[in-house]
Amino acid sequence: MASYSSIAVRELPLFSLPEVVLFPGRPLPLHIFEFRYRIMMNTILNTDRRFGVLMFDPNQGQVASVGCCAEIVQYQRLPDDRIKMLTLGQQRFRVLEAVREKPYLVGLVEWIEDEPPQQDLRPLATEVERLLRDVVHLSGKLMEQNIELPDDIPDLPTELSYWVASNLYGVATEQQTLLEMQNTVARLEREVEILTSTRNHLAARTALKDALE
Repeated sequence: MASYSSIAVRELPLFSLPEVVLFPGRPLPLHIFEFRYRIMMNTILNTDRRFGVLMFDPNQGQVASVGCCAEIVQYQRLPDDRIKMLTLGQQRFRVLEAVREKPYLVGLVEWIEDEPPQQDLRPLATEVERLLRDVVHLSGKLMEQNIELPDDIPDLPTELSYWVASNLYGVATEQQTLLEMQNTVARLEREVEILTSTRNHLAARTALKDALE
């Protein structure tokens, strides 16, 4: 086995989920029923309640090498040994190597963080939030519903970038790319592109709907 001197390296039980990308600070409810994962969660509940979540891409047949650590914050044991739990994303990690694979995967991981920003992130964060409000407003108009953004949207740019990324639907590979970025500016800029494209698409559909009516 290679030797890693970094203090930020540890062994972590790993849980892969099809097309699910967990971000720091975001909740992930889980329903554990597979035997090996029940063993895993029972072990984790007796230690520090932390494990790694990795996205499995069914199209590529591959598990991502960068994921997010989850901490079990609530759990409920069901009569047939299944476990329902609520977990919360903590810090991100990169898998360095597999330590063992039975009865479940355990990897040697290193923690990763965003580089310190070289510029004021607030203008970019403000732009992301403005686009988000446009998207929500246009979505509500199309569905003829009053949709409001939740009150708990983070103010801090890095946390906001994770919040937005976690709320993109049906684009797990895009979410994985955002998770792997170690630059808040790059993540927010990519989200500006995604949200601008979504807003323009919704605006065109709204205009068409208005014209037909």
